[in-house]
Amino acid sequence: MAAMALSLAALAGCSTVERVGNVLGGGSSAPAGQPGHVRGFLGNVVAEDPRAAQIARDILSAGGSAADAAAAAGFTLAVTLPSRAGLGGGGACLAYDPRRNELESFLFQPGARTGIPAGADRPAAVPMMARGLFTLHARQGRLPFEQILAPAEQLARVGTPVSRALAADFAAVSGPLLADPVSRAVFAPGGAPIGEGTSLTQLELASTLAALRSTGVGDFHQGGLARRVEEASAAAGGFLTVAEMRAAVPQAAPPVQERLGSDLISVLPASADGGATLAAFRAAASGQPAPVVGGSFGASTALVVQDRDGGAVACAFTMNNLFGTGRMVSGMGFLLAPAPGLGSVQAPPLGAILVTSPGAKAMRYAGAGSGQGAAPAAAGGPAGLHFGRRVPLAQAVATGAPEPGRGVAISCQGGISASSCTAAADPRGFGLATGNN
Repeated sequence: MAAMALSLAALAGCSTVERVGNVLGGGSSAPAGQPGHVRGFLGNVVAEDPRAAQIARDILSAGGSAADAAAAAGFTLAVTLPSRAGLGGGGACLAYDPRRNELESFLFQPGARTGIPAGADRPAAVPMMARGLFTLHARQGRLPFEQILAPAEQLARVGTPVSRALAADFAAVSGPLLADPVSRAVFAPGGAPIGEGTSLTQLELASTLAALRSTGVGDFHQGGLARRVEEASAAAGGFLTVAEMRAAVPQAAPPVQERLGSDLISVLPASADGGATLAAFRAAASGQPAPVVGGSFGASTALVVQDRDGGAVACAFTMNNLFGTGRMVSGMGFLLAPAPGLGSVQAPPLGAILVTSPGAKAMRYAGAGSGQGAAPAAAGGPAGLHFGRRVPLAQAVATGAPEPGRGVAISCQGGISASSCTAAADPRGFGLATGNN
C-alpha cells in the first residue's frame, strides 16, 4: 500500500490558534482512503508536534475517524518526538464514538515490573504504546491499521526535520542521552545532537514499524519481535521478558463522569490522573487560581482530534522521563521507558477531558495536557475556564495550565461545523492546531 501523502508544505501557513474556514463540501478528488477524499469540513486536530497534527489531518481527509487520526498521530510522535512518546512508552486516551453515543477510556501506561531483574541497572517499563493505539483503532477506527502505521514508518525511513520541541529536549538532557552509544548513533551521528531543522533518519525504527504493519502488533508482544526486544533490552540494562510483554494488555475502562447541565464531562480514571483533572476543572470554573506544580521536566505530550461526525479523542503519552531510560533497543530503534515504582521513578499522571452532548450525539470539547505532574491541570484548567468563566478557548488554553503544563483543546459550542468549532495549542509550547484551510 502506498504511504499516505504527508502534505508537510501545508504547515507553513498554519497558526497556533486557528478558526477553521467555512468551506462547503464539493466532489471528491481522491479515492477513498487517500488524503483529499473528504471535502469540506474535516474536523480539527491539535498536537504538540506539527507533523503529528498534519498526519492526523491527512487521515481525517482520507475519511478516517477521530480514532484513526489519533492513532496515526501517536505513532508519528514516536518518530518525531521520541523524547516524550515512543514504542517503549505508553499513555491513555478518552474516545467518543457518536455512532454508538458511547465514551470509552483506554489505559496503556508504560507497564510496572514486579521487581528489579538481576543485572538490570536501568529496569525498563513494559512497552504499551503499540498495543494501546491498536486497541483504540480496533474499537473506533475505520481505515485499515496498515494505513495508520504507514505515515510514521515513512517519516522514520526518509527522515523528518528535527522540530523545535525535540531540539529543546535534546538540549535539556543531551549529556546523559548521548552516553548511550546506540542513542548517540541515531541522535548525534556527528558527535553533537542533531539541530532544529536537520533531518533525523531512523532506519531501525522504520524497520520495526514495518514489522508491526506486516506481522501485527501481537508479534511485538509474543512473537519474534518480542523475543528480539527481550534480547536487546538486556543489553540496554532494561531486561524485559517475553512473558511480561505477553501479559501486558491495555485496559478499556469506564471514564469518570459528571453532569454539566445537559452535557457530560468525562475524564480518565483515577489510576491515570489521580482525580486531578476533574479537580482542576472545578477549581478553574469557580475562579480559583491554577495550582502551583513543581518544576519537573515536562516529559509527556498530548493531542486531541475531532472528526466531522462529532467523534473525538483526547490522548496523553509518556516515556516516564525525557527520552525514557536514555537507552535504545539496539536493532529496533526505540528508547525504553523507566519502570515506574522502582527507585525514584513514579508513574506520571496523565490528563485528558471530553465534554459531550448525549442528546445531540456529538462532542463539545476535547482537551489534553502534558507536563508530568501538571498534566491533569493542563487538561482540566482550560476546560474549566472555558465552560465556567466563559473565557475564549485561545485565552483559556494560554492561561489555564500551570508550569510546566501545556494544554491542547478543541471546542464546538454551536454544533459540529467549520463555523462553530475552534482549536488551540498552548502558545508557550511548539504545537499546532489545524483544521480546514
